[in-house]
Amino acid sequence: MNATRPIIRPPLTSPLADISGDVREVTVLMTDLRGFTAMAGSLARREMLALLNRYLARMCEIAAANGGNVDKFLGDAVMVVFGAPRRLAHHARQAVTCAAQMQLAMNALNRANSKLGLPPLYMGIGINSGRVFAGTLGSEVHAEYTVIGDDVNLASRIESFSLRGQVLISEATYARCGRFVAAGGPMDVRVKGKPKPLRVRDVRGIPSLGLEVPARSKRKSPRVEGKLPFTYQKVVDNIVLPKVHKGTIRDIGYGGLLAEVRHGLKEHTDMVMQFDLPLIGRHEREIYGMVRHSRHHRGRRLAGIEFTSVRTRAEQDIRYFVQMLIQGSPKK
Repeated sequence: MNATRPIIRPPLTSPLADISGDVREVTVLMTDLRGFTAMAGSLARREMLALLNRYLARMCEIAAANGGNVDKFLGDAVMVVFGAPRRLAHHARQAVTCAAQMQLAMNALNRANSKLGLPPLYMGIGINSGRVFAGTLGSEVHAEYTVIGDDVNLASRIESFSLRGQVLISEATYARCGRFVAAGGPMDVRVKGKPKPLRVRDVRGIPSLGLEVPARSKRKSPRVEGKLPFTYQKVVDNIVLPKVHKGTIRDIGYGGLLAEVRHGLKEHTDMVMQFDLPLIGRHEREIYGMVRHSRHHRGRRLAGIEFTSVRTRAEQDIRYFVQMLIQGSPKK
């Protein structure tokens, strides 16, 4: 009878597979889809995976064509590094070019999705440049080449402030691009862990390459006054908080609304809303939005909310509802 072989267990702490690494200057690009988590819940698993894989494949192709290294996928988010492991003299310019091309590519992706009866995808992008540690982390069990540091975290923070279709870059990235990039005026945003506001800019295009970032915001749509009750729940880190709050819609347009709320809402708060459109007999749910501004007016707390993810049918309903109110016509 053969003796039982002893079980050999690996040590609790394995040695690093490779401790090589260095501090270098890079540009980090972060992307994230707006409202994809909620959207995925309404799709069959095969549809959801196909939709996501088409998106990720196209983003990877564009990143590689611009010299970027896809560091990781974080669900529907993508992290791309320019300047590591291969050093790049113009990493900031290549990152911004990549971002502009990514947003342009969403047009073709959404046309393909529409033909398949799938909802459109909208993406926000944040970019930051700075010094990071670049090297291999892990153990003999698992190791990967990556970058870590405060400037990596800042890229993620900047991305969280971007609206759908928008590319936001830090002043550090903007300074390294010079006149290569056409951008809007500086905006200050508050970032966790930073005592001072962070200055960011909205990329409009790259003139020398003939690239324009397509505007997807619908802020110029007509707005009509109303008094519609609505409920909302805050969304934190893609998790819908259970507490339901009540408010009143004071005016509404194709891409957003002005609401009176009982409690103040901070700028950049994400939420999911529900409300009735009585004129057309529709109940809209899972309307995702972000607070763009908040103020007090004549003793009322008002919040300007921009829609960030709306299903196609709901978007059509809102547009129809606004048009009916403008014309003062009943539903036909």
